[in-house]
Order: sequence, then C-alpha cells, then structure tokens
Amino acid sequence: MAKIDLVRNLGVVAHIDAGKTTVSERFLFHAGKIHKVGEVHDGETEMDWMDQERERGITITAAATTFEWKKHEIHLIDTPGHVDFTIEVERSLRVLDGAVVVFCGVAGVQPQSETVWHQADKFKVPRLAFINKLDRVGASLPAVVADIRERLGANAVAIQLPIGSEDDFSGVIDLVRMKALMFSGDVTDTPEVVDIPGDLVAVAADARDGMIQALADLDDAIAVKYLDGQDLTAADLDAAIRKATIAVKMVPVLGGTALRNKGIHSLLDAVIAYLPSPADVPPVTGVDPRNTDEKLTRAPKNSEPFAALAFKIAMDEGRKVVFLRVFSGMLEAGAEILNVRTGKKERVARLFRIHANKRERLDKAVAGEIVAAAGLKDATTGDTVCDPKAPILLERIDTYEPVISQAIEADNAAAKERLDFALAKMVDEDPTFRVKEDQETGQTIISGMGELHLEIIVDRMKREYGVLARAGKPQVVYREVARAPAAWTSSARRPPVRCSTTRSSRPRCRACATRRRAAPTAIRSRTSRSR
Repeated sequence: MAKIDLVRNLGVVAHIDAGKTTVSERFLFHAGKIHKVGEVHDGETEMDWMDQERERGITITAAATTFEWKKHEIHLIDTPGHVDFTIEVERSLRVLDGAVVVFCGVAGVQPQSETVWHQADKFKVPRLAFINKLDRVGASLPAVVADIRERLGANAVAIQLPIGSEDDFSGVIDLVRMKALMFSGDVTDTPEVVDIPGDLVAVAADARDGMIQALADLDDAIAVKYLDGQDLTAADLDAAIRKATIAVKMVPVLGGTALRNKGIHSLLDAVIAYLPSPADVPPVTGVDPRNTDEKLTRAPKNSEPFAALAFKIAMDEGRKVVFLRVFSGMLEAGAEILNVRTGKKERVARLFRIHANKRERLDKAVAGEIVAAAGLKDATTGDTVCDPKAPILLERIDTYEPVISQAIEADNAAAKERLDFALAKMVDEDPTFRVKEDQETGQTIISGMGELHLEIIVDRMKREYGVLARAGKPQVVYREVARAPAAWTSSARRPPVRCSTTRSSRPRCRACATRRRAAPTAIRSRTSRSR
C-alpha cells in the first residue's frame, strides 16, 4: 500500500481504434503486471476480456487494473472509444485524477476524441496527450498538436519531437532534458538515451525555446529566468509543467507508436512526473443529506470520515460487484456503511483489487484507492456510501437518455422468467439501458444508445444467462381520430329539411326537432348533405 502522494488514478481515453487498449497493454507489460503482450487484432489482450470485445476488436466496458511503476501505485481504467458506450467514459472520469488522451497521428482529433475531451473538461481532469501511430504514412506530431489547439481549444505543448517519420520513425527528443530516446521496437527493450543527432540540434533548440515560452506565459518564476537569460534545469521545467498540468492550464504532448513498442516508457514517466496524486487535487465537496444547504468537504486522508462514490456496477456470475472510489477515510471488509440515496445501512462482505476480470482480496481500502466491494445489494451507479456517523452526499454521475428502442421476446414461454431476470441485471449494470413493457401491445421494449449497444446486450444475455431471445421492431398501435369538429353550414345555404310527420319544409314536429338536436353534429351535417 503506497503513500497517497505515490498513487495515480489514471484513465486512458480516445476515439475508437486510436490505440487505447494497446497503450494499456504496454503499460502492464513494462510494469511487470503481465508477462506476455496481447494484441487487439488477435483477441488476446488482458484488458479486453469479454468475448464480445475480443471478437469485435473493440472495448465495450471500462476495465480497471492496478500496477506499479518506479515505486508508484497506478490505478488504471481503460475506457471504450465507441459512442454507444460513452457512459463508461463519463463515470470513469468522474472518479479519476488524471487521464492520457490518445490521438491517432494520422487522423488527429476525431469525433469521439472531442466527446471524451469535453467530458474531461466537465470534471476538470488534468490530461496528457499521446500522439500514437507515428510510424504510419501521413502521421505528423506537429499537425496533431495544431489540431488539438484549434478544435479543442486546449493549450497543447509538445515536450517531445519525433526522430524520423513514418517507416523511419525511430525515437523522440526529450525537450526537457535535451536528450534523444532511441527505440529498437522490441517489446523487451528499454529506450536508449543518447545525444541528439547533429542535424536535429538546431530544430530541437527552437522547439525547446517554444516550450519554455509557453511555460513562461503560465509561470512567473520560469518567465523571470527566461527573460534574464538564466539556464533552466530539467527540475525547473518538470515542476512548471506539473503545476500547469494539474491546474488544467496546459496539456503536455508526447509521441510514439504503441503497437511497435515505441514511446511507452517515457509516457509512463510523464504520468508519474506530471499528473496529480489524490493529495494534489482539491478535497471532494458534497452536502449534508439532512440539510442540503450545508456544504461539506472530505480531504483525501485516512483520518477523515469514510466517503466513497459507487461509479460502476458489474455482475460476476449473477452477483453484484460495486466499484468504489474512496475519497476519504478507510473501509474494512465487514464494515457497515450508509447508502445515502436509500438511507439504509449495508454491510461490505468483501473488498477486492481488480485486474480486468480477475480479483485480489483486500482487508481494507484507504483514501485515494479504487476498489470493488461485494455485498452492497441496493447500490447503483452514482450512489454515495459513507460513514453512518458522518453522512455526506456527493454529486451524482450524469447519465444519458436512450436514443433507440427494440422489442425483445424470449423464444418460448419457459424462458420468459429468465429473460426478465437477465434484463434486470443488465439494467443494474448499465444506466443508459432501459426496459419497459408496452401496455398497449404487451411487448417488452429495450432502449439503449445505439444498435451496437442493444446487439451486445442481447448477445451477453445469451452467453452469460443462457437466455435465447429475439429482438426486432416494436409494434405500433394505430388509432383513428377526428381531425376537426364538423359544423352546420350557414342557414342561407342549408337545404330545407322536411318533417317526416307533417311533410313540411320546416321541422314543425317537436319530436322531429328534438331528435335532430340530440343527434351528433357530424351525423346531422352528413344527413343534410345527402338530402
């Protein structure tokens, strides 16, 4: 258990196919957490553990893990890049202290890149940018940096320069230390630190000067030294970059190609050097549930009352596992805690440290950690759990309204009960998935964020719960209604109506007149026209 200033809660976010999961796999391999690198295209990655993820080559659910790098404990969440699963990014960023945003070196800022960037803006999450796939034809780190500045409005500052381009990409220049990092491409090799090649010295000096000017605009100490012509050490620059990054005033940009094992070591070093620990972010704020006008705070200390946010629900063989970000205090297995939403106390049966779909038992969780708890039957996404003696209500996690619906039915009557059970479990897991019964048609209607979302839901029910179900278009009930009220024509144009008794042209018979007044207007009008 590391000290809180040696902890990093990190998320990897990006557009689909930008290389998030590949970056995460390299993190785990170089940190010694795994001993074989799995590739997305082979369906063998550690973080994409679901069958549907491995078959499709995409991330569907946010996967958490913990590993160590240079005596620091890093809690990592690898998030999906597909728009149908954007709630996974939203609820992950709500509890993370920092993020690595991966951009494709060719495509630059893509649609989902903008979405996840604005989600990070919403929670004021400090970020690093990693320009991936610099070995591809048309890749350009400066072009992507310019794209980030223009389309995202971010103060993106390159702290590395690529050596070579496309197939000749072989290393990067560290502008902070003015050294070259050369990559062999072998996953087991570490970068070789050498002097900057002679033909790139002038280019590197200009780029370093631009980086320092950007820092001088944000840091008075750097500005004074720069204007006085004093030498700026690597320690000076590291401190200034870290300060500006944590304040969300600057986004350091690094480059590499994760698939070819280039640039990952320096990215991990940047995570440690520039992204905040739980102690570097402001205390979490909330309200007293008994008096919502009273503001409360919880500092990230073990001595504070326990407070945590349930940010994700997962099912493990039908049993609920709740992912918690502990903001303050300590939580021991077997402890009784308060669910503020329900007002009920629940007992934590077991605590786990998560590694994708594997679990490691814990005796207790401390401030700043991300853990999973079993036994919280009523907890759902966004719930605050805390010390019953010191209740606090934290800000909930926003969700999204579904955009598409389908009808679903079991293959036979015997499977209907299992279908209802499986749907209830899916609703617990995913706040963007809804189920209702149409009162007019009797159909069960499922709603989600897109066709892929609902397709995955149906496939998961088949594999995880043994439910064979068919999904299709919902039935629509049609009704006929009067579009406008009918009216009498003007008396001058209305044809005379003969009384059936007197045969006169006027309704002298009281019975006839009464009968006509009681008849519906539309019928009288139609009768008049027919006569």
